[in-house]
Amino acid sequence: MGVTKYGRRIFTEIDRPDRELVEKFRGIPASNLNDMMNRMFNMYGDLRCYLKNCSMVGTAFTIHAPEGDNLLLQLAMDLAQPGDVIVLDGGGSMSRALCGEIMFNYMKSKGIAGLVLDGCIRDADAIDGIGLPVYAKGVTPQGPWKYGPGEINVPIACCGQVVFPGDIIVGDPDGIVVIRPEMAEEVLDAVADKFAAETRTLTNYANGIFPDREKHAATWKQNALNASGLFFEETWK
Repeated sequence: MGVTKYGRRIFTEIDRPDRELVEKFRGIPASNLNDMMNRMFNMYGDLRCYLKNCSMVGTAFTIHAPEGDNLLLQLAMDLAQPGDVIVLDGGGSMSRALCGEIMFNYMKSKGIAGLVLDGCIRDADAIDGIGLPVYAKGVTPQGPWKYGPGEINVPIACCGQVVFPGDIIVGDPDGIVVIRPEMAEEVLDAVADKFAAETRTLTNYANGIFPDREKHAATWKQNALNASGLFFEETWK
């Protein structure tokens, strides 16, 4: 019996949510979004954005690739559409860079909204000049293999999250949050209230007003301290 097609499949068409819906997430902090999804949908914190003051919103175009190999990434750059975020499961390998300056420029010129790699890049110092949001686990000058196999637009695991083709990907300096399209409207409604409340709190603090802390200090905070069993004494002896 020969080798099966699994591990070698390329799906060229995906269901993308309406672009207007996707754009509603632009400018919303990733932390607020993740809070409103019970802090269960963020990628691991060892994923770093190499673009200063990065902001990224788009739809997931997924790749499952062997460690250290970028053949499928080369193909995905041609198949992805403007507004897509290429998300690659590279097994977390730190041994080889999967892309660099030439590929970053090509993706930017095609209107790709960003790149998320569970792996390494090189030419990191070129990213600010290009303006492409690039998230990766590390940097190495070592180049990639180009042998394959791999799959495009299948569900993948990337930095602690399952990502489906067409998921909404939101990134900022804090990291990446993954939002299923069917969850989007509910998450937007919830996060609007949280964002407004935090904005009011920050404005109050800037003006020396602390109503929230005065209101809640004797409730959740004090209860938590009591439950912890901490002992408060006046001075160290």
